[in-house]
Amino acid sequence: MALPLVHHPDYVTPLPPDHRFPMPKFGRVYQHLIRDGIATLDQFHIPHAAARATLELVHDPDYVESYLAGTIDARAMRRIGFPWSAALVQRTCTALGGTLLATDLALRYGLACNTAGGTHHAFAGYGSGFCIFNDLAVAARWAQRTRGVRQVLVVDLDVHQGDGTAAIFQDDPSVFTFSMHCGDNFPFRKQTGDLDIELPAGMQDAAYLRLLADILPGLLDQVRPDLVLYDAGVDPHVEDKLGKLALTDAGLFSRDRTVLEQCACRGIPTVGVIGGGYAADVDRLARRHCLLHQAAGEVFYAYRM
Repeated sequence: MALPLVHHPDYVTPLPPDHRFPMPKFGRVYQHLIRDGIATLDQFHIPHAAARATLELVHDPDYVESYLAGTIDARAMRRIGFPWSAALVQRTCTALGGTLLATDLALRYGLACNTAGGTHHAFAGYGSGFCIFNDLAVAARWAQRTRGVRQVLVVDLDVHQGDGTAAIFQDDPSVFTFSMHCGDNFPFRKQTGDLDIELPAGMQDAAYLRLLADILPGLLDQVRPDLVLYDAGVDPHVEDKLGKLALTDAGLFSRDRTVLEQCACRGIPTVGVIGGGYAADVDRLARRHCLLHQAAGEVFYAYRM
């Protein structure tokens, strides 16, 4: 079989004109995966929206209720960065359901990727930075509660620290959070994760990849996770509007390949989510996100997962 992928048309919902979040990229990722020959239609699985009870494995019930019902305070939505709408609620829950489905597929087949996800700025009781519910945190807890997973490792290589994920699991040794991010970038008040590596602005491919290669193998051997959740944000790219690092397309692909191979050679089920990425050219951005799925497909085939 081929690499399992997860997508739903509801990953795209309308936003006001000129909104700076590149919502169309999620549909374009799917389109480019097909058009560029990275994936075929039969590789895709369609998720269901995550249930309220599943969201409440991590998130405060009052916060969940207020968001789902549309009674959430306007200031809370401003902190998130989106205007509330029923369509956005559907999109939020479906994208999170996609990460849950990818988690289930990874536990069955060894590796799976969502075409959305990586909402790592969402805390238990509020959202932030375009993140409403934390799909990484919910997937970790859901896998522990329903799939017999004991130890989870979150590998977060988005350019921004996964502050919400770190805060949620700060006192929980069953979920180890590793974030390698630009220190001089959002969030400016960092949380304390299990392993936080702050990178200097302008870091390029060679130094980045060397540091990752120095850290990741030993971390996997130390934590010995039953599941890895990998946030493959492309905002470390040199052209990213919100990044401040200087990776190239080749550097991002090598990064993704390194993470996925290190997990695959140890037999660790791994979930890939696309994370952040911000650019005016949505097609270029979407193709950048597709590097994750391309690397995952190659690793899946190489290891006959």
